[in-house]
Amino acid sequence: MEWSDVRIFLAIARTGTLGAAARALHLSHPTVGRRLRALEQATGHTLFQRTAEGFIPTEEGNAVIALAEQMEDGALAIERRLAGRERALQGTLRISSADWFGAYVLPPIIDDYAKAYPQVDLEILTGTRLFSLAQREADIAFRIVPFDNPDVIQRRLVRLPYGVYVAAGSPEPVFGDGAGFRLITHDTSTGQFPDIAWLTESFPNAKPVLRSNNRNVQGRMCRLGIGIAVLPQVVGSQMVGLRKLDLPAEPPSRDIWMGYHRDIRGLQRLRAFIAMVTDHVTRTPLQL
Repeated sequence: MEWSDVRIFLAIARTGTLGAAARALHLSHPTVGRRLRALEQATGHTLFQRTAEGFIPTEEGNAVIALAEQMEDGALAIERRLAGRERALQGTLRISSADWFGAYVLPPIIDDYAKAYPQVDLEILTGTRLFSLAQREADIAFRIVPFDNPDVIQRRLVRLPYGVYVAAGSPEPVFGDGAGFRLITHDTSTGQFPDIAWLTESFPNAKPVLRSNNRNVQGRMCRLGIGIAVLPQVVGSQMVGLRKLDLPAEPPSRDIWMGYHRDIRGLQRLRAFIAMVTDHVTRTPLQL
């Protein structure tokens, strides 16, 4: 039994379709279907029930998912350990962060890094999804909450201040009131956002009009005069057309945590990137 076939089995079990599994593994749809058939022939069991809704594991398939995941853990550990011994400053480095951090904080760091290490290919993965460090979906991640995996080496990188913004030509809302104004808030289904709670409490008579999980979208909507927004100051200060309000109190700031899997701590292109990030934070704290 080949690990590559077991990997395909797990991808189908997790995604429910051949197409989604193919996209997740960067393989073709026919290849995934062919390898699944080969695995079922090799084991002598039908591992999935083909339905109109997708591929559902059979009783036999469900019985071996945990064992397949153990194989995956071992294979990924081997991959990480070997990667951690790479000494050449070349290859791919995958960086995961929130959309606004990737758009407004990382660019000058990436610029310097790309100039210093032109043989390293960089991938920036942004959004609300938490890319897995254990599965090497990302090599290093930046988050606003600490990592909960004991195998992740992490440090609090910086504390970012937040500010309250309106469109440049907008009138001044009254702090503690907000009547006649609207609020741009954040989707809280993925967690709590102290800055958003502070905004609604500080302008209790302002009407929430728009909710988005993207800080860049919030800033652009604010620039159009749609409502008051609270943003990381590194975002608001770089977005033309916004005016930061001078208020008697400021929204709560947030910590940025940097983390990577301990198995790849010796990866030279990762170590060089961490040094570059640390240097930028030390030299230009006011820009963060």
